[in-house]
Amino acid sequence: MVETEEIWGKTLNAIQERIDDQTFDLWFKPIKLLQFHDQHLVIEVPNRFFKEWIEDHFHALLTETIEGLIKKPVTIKFNVSEKQENAVLKKIETTRENRKAKLASKGIYLNPKYTFDNFVSGTSNQFASAAAMAVANSPGRAYNPLFIHGGVGLGKTHLMNAIGNAIIDKLPDAKLFYVPAEQFTNEFVYSMRNDKMDMFKEKYRHLDVLIIDDIQFIAGKSGTQEELFHTFNALYNSQKQIVFSSDRPPADIAPLTERLRSRFGMGLIAEIQAPDIETKIAILGKKSETEGIKLPDDVIVFLANKIKSNIRDLEACMIRLGAHSSLSGKAITTDMSKEVLKDMIRDEEKALTVDTIQKAVCEYYGIRLQDMKAKKRTRDIAFPRQVAMYLCKILTDASLADIGKQFGGKDHSTVIHACKQIEERKKHDEDFNKKLEYLTKKIRSYE
Repeated sequence: MVETEEIWGKTLNAIQERIDDQTFDLWFKPIKLLQFHDQHLVIEVPNRFFKEWIEDHFHALLTETIEGLIKKPVTIKFNVSEKQENAVLKKIETTRENRKAKLASKGIYLNPKYTFDNFVSGTSNQFASAAAMAVANSPGRAYNPLFIHGGVGLGKTHLMNAIGNAIIDKLPDAKLFYVPAEQFTNEFVYSMRNDKMDMFKEKYRHLDVLIIDDIQFIAGKSGTQEELFHTFNALYNSQKQIVFSSDRPPADIAPLTERLRSRFGMGLIAEIQAPDIETKIAILGKKSETEGIKLPDDVIVFLANKIKSNIRDLEACMIRLGAHSSLSGKAITTDMSKEVLKDMIRDEEKALTVDTIQKAVCEYYGIRLQDMKAKKRTRDIAFPRQVAMYLCKILTDASLADIGKQFGGKDHSTVIHACKQIEERKKHDEDFNKKLEYLTKKIRSYE
């Protein structure tokens, strides 16, 4: 036991060195090591929403840190404290865990907490939600493929899992597979290298439903695109349902083969936009009820007005308040919210910066920030640099001289030239205009 406590102490010390004090105090001080046997850890957490948050955000950090100390692989299980767990919420959690284990035994890795029942529909996501429900009710017949796109943290993954959960409820024997595009790519590469392509094709081409999340990940991966094209055809020709999600529409995924791009658009393309105030209020109300967090109406309105980025950040604020309230024994108030969330609210209220735009453009075009700021003149770098300079000019208050400085010390005439080049292209390139509009909208969502 002494050795176990020593390892746990070293684990916490190592983690404290890697994260800020506020995060450590909030998420790691309250947890306790209950058991450590045969490389299996059981860790106690204060409540259910605490459990969900630490599983989603710190599981990898904990695992990596402990494995680094003992030089062996470990598994971690989080148990909610019996003292604080609400009986109703415990029943919900047990039901979810049982369902998750049952699905996993059949090779289906859906998240049981994401259903249509707890998805809040509003003007920003109504079309995508209705399309997802139609697909779940008639897989292979309504909207095939369904392509859902929208920014980070707006509910795409929720809808993808909800489709899968609804289909399995209706058709328990359906051959359904939910997979992130990165995993699909990794499996394909592994199968190619180890002469196991027959197994790969058998797995993916004989499904009733294939759901692939974050499909933009395959951009530039020609081998994966080729295999997905043939997988798509095999399923589509057999009237099997295909669902994709992406952070951008098919037209903006690049590099992507045109024949695969056309396949993505053969069914229905549905966009999820940033939620309006009313939808955010409804989401917080529903989520706080589900998680057992007592969130007063004035606090809900305060959060809905202050957090403008996405639903994920909105929920993160609620979880942080819930944890603080639980650990301090104090009720959640607007004043508490201002204090506990001051760093998140401060970040939200920052104006757009040149740096923010540079990073967004680099991410979109798949280039490195240091290359954008360097003197490279190759087209794959120079053109995104011009786009970024143009967007900095129209979206920030920075002077042309300041913009040039932040692009590796270039002068204002370079910025003027870049802006003229982009303006000229806008006059005759409709496809580019759509991409620029998408990128502008995405960057403005950071405000």
